[in-house]
Amino acid sequence: PPLLTLDAKVELTTMNTRRRIALREFLTGARQTQRAPDELLTAILVPKPSSTEHAAFEKLGGRTYLVISITMAATLVDLASNGTVKTARIAIGAASATAQRLPALEADCIGKLPSELKVTPAHLAPLSPIDDIRGTADYRLEAARTLSHRALMRAAA
Repeated sequence: PPLLTLDAKVELTTMNTRRRIALREFLTGARQTQRAPDELLTAILVPKPSSTEHAAFEKLGGRTYLVISITMAATLVDLASNGTVKTARIAIGAASATAQRLPALEADCIGKLPSELKVTPAHLAPLSPIDDIRGTADYRLEAARTLSHRALMRAAA
């Protein structure tokens, strides 16, 4: 999710070619990517955020030291001089086959003060969490809503 909020790209190289593709397009499913059999991922390209952009990351997991998460949220927020949100990027992980951005939520943040930011169930509609031993789909959606709101508040602070 943090790389998605930073608009990262990946570089794929073969013996004869090199191509760059946005990370959000590169990830196509659970353990699936757009990498061709003859390609090697040779770089992850991360644009440097501007000095006015601030990021935050929140994770919910059974144990803090394990990589496996119930869900996670990353945000990147840029505030205008009047304190309203100029741009917002929000990505959720472990609540769909791949991590993904929430474009409706991002659009709804624009022009609002941080105190006015709300995350609704409709914003989470693109997600498709699973039920497993770490949590139900409903629990993951509620956790994603809470974590994305917390991350927005931290990034906008």
